[in-house]
Amino acid sequence: MEIKKLSETLSVGPQLPLSEVGAIAEAGFKSIMVNRPDGEGDDQPAFADMAEAANQHGLKAIHVPVAPGKIGDADVEAFARAMEDLPKPVFGFCRTGTRTTTLWALSQAGSSDVPSILGAAKSAGYDLTAVATRIANGGKVPTDVPTEKHQIVVVGGGAAGIAVAASMLARSGDLDIAIIDPAEFHYYQPGWTLVGAGIFTPEQTRKPLADLIPDKARHITSAAVAFDPENNAVILEGGRVVHYDRLVVAPGLKLDWAGVEGLPETLGKNGVTSNYRYDLAPYTARLVKEFAGGTALFTQPPMPIKCAGAPQKAMYLSCDAWRDKGVLANSKVEFLNAGPGLFGVADYVPPLMEYVKAYGIELSFGHNLFKIDGPARTAWFKKTDKDGNVEVIERKFDMIHVVPPQRAPDFIAASPLAAETGWVSVDQSTLKHTKYENVYSLGDVMSAPNAKTAAAARKQAPVVAENLLADIGKHDGSERAIYDGYGSCPLTVEKGKIVLAEFGYGGKRMPSFPKWLIDDLKPSRLAWFLKEKLLPPIYWNAMLKGREPLAKPKHEKR
Repeated sequence: MEIKKLSETLSVGPQLPLSEVGAIAEAGFKSIMVNRPDGEGDDQPAFADMAEAANQHGLKAIHVPVAPGKIGDADVEAFARAMEDLPKPVFGFCRTGTRTTTLWALSQAGSSDVPSILGAAKSAGYDLTAVATRIANGGKVPTDVPTEKHQIVVVGGGAAGIAVAASMLARSGDLDIAIIDPAEFHYYQPGWTLVGAGIFTPEQTRKPLADLIPDKARHITSAAVAFDPENNAVILEGGRVVHYDRLVVAPGLKLDWAGVEGLPETLGKNGVTSNYRYDLAPYTARLVKEFAGGTALFTQPPMPIKCAGAPQKAMYLSCDAWRDKGVLANSKVEFLNAGPGLFGVADYVPPLMEYVKAYGIELSFGHNLFKIDGPARTAWFKKTDKDGNVEVIERKFDMIHVVPPQRAPDFIAASPLAAETGWVSVDQSTLKHTKYENVYSLGDVMSAPNAKTAAAARKQAPVVAENLLADIGKHDGSERAIYDGYGSCPLTVEKGKIVLAEFGYGGKRMPSFPKWLIDDLKPSRLAWFLKEKLLPPIYWNAMLKGREPLAKPKHEKR
């Protein structure tokens, strides 16, 4: 018998044969709910027979029959009442389990968010996209759903979303583009490394999002909660629907702070910090300044993560500051990385190792942070060896810089747009969706195996812009724009010097500058000047404005 768990109180499945009612009882269920009307098919026993069999095995049975495709609000209310009254856990079924799952999802609409509901259903093998609007409408049948339609809809107002909208409008000013994002502020996240080092102020990395929306684009200040790509629709919080001809998905990724037990409760105090959040980077600077020796830990979770070099950037800058203060010799610095090596592109490891040795950093690979107790200044890691054996390692600390696990946003992972990994499924060259021809994606949310950096989004934006506009006859369609996996990670190895790592798919080095100007395999003062002085204005005044120096796409014939 197939049993699919939706929650702690309800599991579902297809038609239950009378012969397997005993197995349901043995599995620990206390009740059975039947959502199939009597006589619907030749394969089903009458409810009276099901109730008798259930009673023989000590189970309570209830009948809440619903015809296929005809779930009314009264049916949802009857289901909710039954679930409240029944001994739990409950096994519910119809012909395939879809109706039972739909009833459950609609009954949860007032108490849980749409992505969580859709995600639970998807994990059980049920796609509820068709009722996503109704779930967003509190589970009720929509009677007057507000809708609007745009030629191009961009989900996400971060670096990728604003850049691609600006890139398209720079090429064709008569486009009807809407950008969906509820945020008040837009952040220059690459600057947080320098905030954590006391070089930038937090305010230098933040601007009102409304000020950055391109003049010819409409800003929809609401959160997207689901997609219905078969009907070219984005469903917003509250049940509002936005239709599109073309869709660009760029909401970024989710920082899963709760993925480490105890972490949310201790962030920003007890010596626990992270440069991955605007409000915490200044705390990093304060901890580094006040550090007088002791144990400092720096962590990195499993890939993929946003800017894979950021965890060690914080470490190198901290060590440089402690060396200048004369406290590094009295300190133990350890880099605990869930991955197998220092950096994913092998060519850059030797220059980084020179700094690891100079700062006396201890490297611990295969160490994944899973629990932390801030007041006790203790962290626990799961250490996995090459044979897959796992050992729990405990570490005491005076200061710890934590990088949270990272994954696709819930509303993406639960959607039909997602690959099995949860990321939006795209062709890694064209960035077009692998199934839906009118959907593109870029930035941290999509599935291509590139580094998730702002530099990558800068190169991706014109690729999506050219390919999408070619699709609608607004750009030369004889060639495809191609993304080669470019990403950049300016590794701040000390204050005033950077190893400027630039690379593409497969770890291929892709330096932008001649070796005599910036040697990407050596620490460079010019690369530091580039990061501190040039890249921020390029970001604000070029990338987000549709101006694309050094970002012209490569092309191939169609």
